[in-house]
Formats: sequence, structure tokens, C-alpha cells
Amino acid sequence: MAEMPSLGQRLMRRKPVEQFVIQSQAHGGELRRSITLFQLTMFGVGATIGTGIFFVLAEQVPVAGPAVLVSFLIAGLAAGLTALCYAEMSSMIPVSGSSYSYAYATLGEGLAFMVAACLVMEYGVSAGAVAVGWSEYLHNLLMITTGLELPRALLHAPLVAEGYALHFGGDGIINLPAAILVFLCCILLTRGSRESARANAIMVLVKLGVLALFIAIAFSAYDPQNMAPFAPHGFAGVSAAAGSIFFTFVGLDAVSTAGEEVENPRRNLPLAIILALVIVISFYLLVALAALGAQPQAAFEGQEAGLSVILQNVTGSAIPSVILSAGAVVSVFSVTLVVLYGQTRVLFAMSRDGMLPPIFSRVNPHTLTPTANTVIVACCVAAIAAFLPSAVLWDLTSMGTLVAFTVVSAGVIILRYQRPDAHRGFRVPLFPLLPILSIVSCLYLISSLSSIVFKLTAIWAVLAAVLYLTYSARNSALERGGDAVMDAAE
Repeated sequence: MAEMPSLGQRLMRRKPVEQFVIQSQAHGGELRRSITLFQLTMFGVGATIGTGIFFVLAEQVPVAGPAVLVSFLIAGLAAGLTALCYAEMSSMIPVSGSSYSYAYATLGEGLAFMVAACLVMEYGVSAGAVAVGWSEYLHNLLMITTGLELPRALLHAPLVAEGYALHFGGDGIINLPAAILVFLCCILLTRGSRESARANAIMVLVKLGVLALFIAIAFSAYDPQNMAPFAPHGFAGVSAAAGSIFFTFVGLDAVSTAGEEVENPRRNLPLAIILALVIVISFYLLVALAALGAQPQAAFEGQEAGLSVILQNVTGSAIPSVILSAGAVVSVFSVTLVVLYGQTRVLFAMSRDGMLPPIFSRVNPHTLTPTANTVIVACCVAAIAAFLPSAVLWDLTSMGTLVAFTVVSAGVIILRYQRPDAHRGFRVPLFPLLPILSIVSCLYLISSLSSIVFKLTAIWAVLAAVLYLTYSARNSALERGGDAVMDAAE
């Protein structure tokens, strides 16, 4: 009878890169490769643009002032460094699971599971946060076009955040439109990846067109005096805003979760990540600059559906505002869609490795999608969107994203030394300088997040550790005889 591995051996065992690829191609377990390079790039853009630029200015301009432009640059620089690391890892390990799979191949099962927990938190709260913002634009559109005003009790969460605690006392009972959006995305995702990718690409093109309209109109009212004072709260405000803004770059990770459903993954994954990043940063800076120049910075605080309101104030007409609100309602749907997709694929990869119950990796034979997994995720995310305040959701997403990005950057360094001859469709330039800078920038942004985020993340990490010790470690595929590398035994 084989000797049971110790806890230390379980935590440190690694899954060989080749085993990921073989497992993803096993009969009955392979997802359909139907996503093109263009569709995959639109996945990245769809999960990123909209999440931040439609909502985050109202949250972060009061924190950083017009210097929020610098915050976008800082977050974009960190994301750019990490994007290069993602490009290399995804070209080497083109499978579902993203940062979780990369960590499993480089850092060991224990840390991979904790990374997965961060990813699940990141995707879940990100989708919830976007759904909350979507309900604001939907309400604004209804008021402009029909005069209908929904009750505040159905538009706001009952919980509020103060200091280290969450407590009841919010303006509402449930954010009903946010919950409805999540279930609409669930219906589309269960129809198939090809159909979801096509719908997302169309919505992203609508989104970019609407934002181009906003940029053109808002710049016509640009007033340089609105840019002063540029940094009213100093670099501390800039830094705090950069940490929160970073959550918008979750789209980069979402691209890599499609590793088993994209055509020619070793080429298309790194290309899509880099192309999406260039498009995202360009639109972020142009929209932010146009918005800051079009109205005083004090007007951003508490401004719901802010871009729509700016257009209405600039033009004196409701028509551009209606177009932007309608575009936001359509395009932000794509953000929620892609983020939910990413979360289901991480859970799919974990379940296939034995870390979660088999229901999460069960594939519908007709649609070739993990249908049960998708429904479970939708129910959880709908609850988050319906009952939690958006400010906490933004920062929790940033924490999960930054942890995942740090691990990917470290994984590039480790595999360069452990597997120098392995095939890579893309290699990070200036190695190891750029991966190290990526790690440092991510850790710096983590340090700027609020105290309640660290508390909630710690609670989540404890719950994840309990799940790993009581279920996942004993049911891991490697525990059942899979091939593994035992660092602890070496």
C-alpha cells in the first residue's frame, strides 16, 4: 500500500505542463475550439472597457482629482508588464484555469488553490460590481426615455461599508436589475461558447462606438480650468485610486481562461492579450481626459451614470445621453458575460483536477459547456450584486486581480529556470527585469487598498484553506495517482 503524502508534500506537489495539455485533449473532456483571435481580443476588451470607464470616475475622481489620469497610467503600466507575463504563460500552457493552472505548474498545489480562491473572488465580485453599475445606467435610460423612476428600494443594496465592518443601513432592499442582468448572461453562456463570443464581439463594437461619440462631444466642451487643482490630495490620492482602478484590468486574465476554446491557442492567446491591453489603455485615457475637461471635478462625486449626465449637460439635449445610456446598457452586458465566463472556466479546471466536486466540470453534451457550473456561479454572483455595496466590490476585485497577476509574473521566472527548453509562443523581453517590475508594481498597488478589503480577503482565505484541507487535498487528481513533481520530496 502506497504511503500517504504528508501535508507539506501535498502543498508543494506540482502538475507537469505536459499533463495539462494531455488532460485538456482527453476524450470526453475537451471543450470546443471555436473562438477566433478577433473574438478573443474582444473578450479582453469586453471584460475591461466598461467596467472601469463607465463607473469608476465617479468613485475615483473625488479620491485623486484630475490626477486620476496618472492613476490610470500607473495601473496600465502594471497591467502592461503583467500582460507580457500572461502572454508567455498562456502560450506555454494553453488550457482553462488561467493563473490557477500556471501556479499549479510552478508553485505547487497549495498556493495554486489559494490563487484559484482569489480568482473566484475576483471574478465573482467583479461581475457583481459591474451589474450594480449597469442598473444605474438602465435606470437613467428609463427615466430619460419614459420618465419611469424605479423605487430606490429596488436599485440599492441593503448593506453599507463603514471602517472594518459591513452592516445593514443602505438605501434599498435589493438591487433587482443587477440580479436580472446576471441571469440573462447565464442564459446566453449556457447556449454555447461560440454564441457567447459572437454576441460579446457585437456588444464590444457598440461599446467602442458609443465611447468614441462621448470623446468627440465631451472634448468640444473641454475647459482647462477644470483640471486644477490637478492633484488635490497629493500622491496618496493618486496611489489609492490606482489600486482601485486596477480591478478594471481583470479582462486580461479572462482572455487566458479561454485557453481550451480558442483556435491556435499558442499564437492567439498572447496576441489577444496584448491587442486588448493597447485598445483598453487608449480608450481609458481619452475618455477620462474628455470627462475631466467637460465638468468640474467636484461634480463627479456621487454622480450615477456619469458619462451620460456629462453629455446631457454639454449638449443640453437628451439625445446623446440616451444613445450613451443605451450603449452602456448593451455593452456593459458584455463585461458581465465575459467575467462570468472566466469564473466558470476556473472552477471547471479546478473540478477536473479534483479540487472541487465533479458537478463543476460536467460538460453538457449538446452545447459543450459546463451548464451546471454556470447556473451555480450565476446564483452566487446575483446574490453579491443584489446585496453588497459597489465600493467594497471594486476593491475586492482589485485584490484578487493583483494577487493573480503577481503569481503569473513569478511563474514566468520559475519556469524560465525550471523548463528553459519548453516551447513558448511568446517570450517576455528583458527577462528577468520586466517580470520583477511586474511583481513589485502589483505588490505596491496591493498596499494601497483599503483596510476592509484586507479583512474580507483574510476571511475568504481562511475559508478557502479549510476547504482545501478538508476536501481538495484528499480528492486531488494527483492524490489519486496522477503524475506530479514533489518539491518537498526532492
